[in-house]
Amino acid sequence: MITSDGLEKLGFTPNVDFVLQDDGDGVYIKEWNSALPQPSEDRINIASLEAQSEYDAQAYARARAEAYAQIADQLDMQYWDSVNGGRTWLDHIEAVKEAYPK
Repeated sequence: MITSDGLEKLGFTPNVDFVLQDDGDGVYIKEWNSALPQPSEDRINIASLEAQSEYDAQAYARARAEAYAQIADQLDMQYWDSVNGGRTWLDHIEAVKEAYPK
C-alpha cells in the first residue's frame, strides 16, 4: 500500500515531491514531482512498515510525556523538596518511568 509515511521515510516531501490521491479504489501517486526516480510500491511498503515500527517503539516516550506533571508543577515540587528535604519530584519521575518502561 502506498502511504505518505512510507514516502516520507524514503526522504520525499508531501506536496513537494509527490501528491497522493484516493478515489475510493486505494491510494495512488497522483503526481510525482521529485527529480529522483519514483520508488516501487514494494519499496514504499517496506519503508512504511519501518516508519510504523519506529513509531511503535516510541510509545513509551509518548505515554511518559502525557503522564508527567506540567513543568510548572514539577518546578513547584522541586522547590518544596529543596525546602523540606523531600522526594516528591523524584518519586513522581520514578513512578512515571516505572509505569512506562523503555
